[in-house]
Amino acid sequence: MYQQPIHIKTPLLPSNLLSNLIESKVWLKLESLQPTGSFKARGVGYACQHHIINGAKRFVSSSGGNAGVAVAYAGRTLGVPVIVVVPKTTSARAIELIEAENAQVIIKGDLWNEAHEYALQLAKEEGVYIHPFDDPLLWKGHSTLIDEVIEDGVKPDAVVLSVGGGGLLSGVVEGLHRHGLVDVPIFAVETVGAASLHAATTANQLVELGAITSIATTLGAKQVASNAFECTQKHPVKNIILSDLDAVNACLSFASDHRLLVEPACGAALAAIYKKDAMLKNKKNVLVIVCGGVGVTISQLIAWSEQLR
Repeated sequence: MYQQPIHIKTPLLPSNLLSNLIESKVWLKLESLQPTGSFKARGVGYACQHHIINGAKRFVSSSGGNAGVAVAYAGRTLGVPVIVVVPKTTSARAIELIEAENAQVIIKGDLWNEAHEYALQLAKEEGVYIHPFDDPLLWKGHSTLIDEVIEDGVKPDAVVLSVGGGGLLSGVVEGLHRHGLVDVPIFAVETVGAASLHAATTANQLVELGAITSIATTLGAKQVASNAFECTQKHPVKNIILSDLDAVNACLSFASDHRLLVEPACGAALAAIYKKDAMLKNKKNVLVIVCGGVGVTISQLIAWSEQLR
């Protein structure tokens, strides 16, 4: 049995360039440096190890990219076969990376929800289903991110993160509460066309988007996890909605400023800093979760930037 966590402890670095933009100290939690390229390694790894202990022989997952890479990586590390069902919107690069981890990829449906339904049926015969965001095991794994920040001696007075299905938000809230940081606001950033959390908070109930129109396809859950919505009821969570162009330009700026490549889903959170969101003023320590992402290249970002102008 593989005893070590699947994820690694990632660097927590101050960014002078970003700090100067908002006149607050900005700390970057570099989850893009996980072996899988995103924070998904934490929760997925924790869940997979839990199921292995309980006798799992195969994993099935559905994903727009990052969760699939994480499940495939966990399966290869743990010696368990993996099937990942992805929607047609998944980038060729993400599929290539999943297959590089020796997982089987099945393309099904136009959106993640359709891939998810197919994977659920497949898992009834093929093995344990690993949800990409809606599972308490995932949230517990993701919460270790906050443990590391506290271990490194930083107590944030604001957290900026991207929201897709709400797994990262759920984990961060769990981690903050474990350390008594119940009043630290979370700025939950989404792109226009994938803002399912904002839709829920506006309606004060879970709602499903009619369609996902954002290019940030890994934020493309038409409805957030119920726990993510509940987090907005028990913790100060503030919505920020930005454009696809904002997210893409933030990715390009971040690559230039910090020599790290992330996808638009991550760029959304970074864009809140680059756009100098007014809600971030007068903060001492702003923690930005650089959640990562594998399904993008510099040339693709440049093409999107030109296309969206």
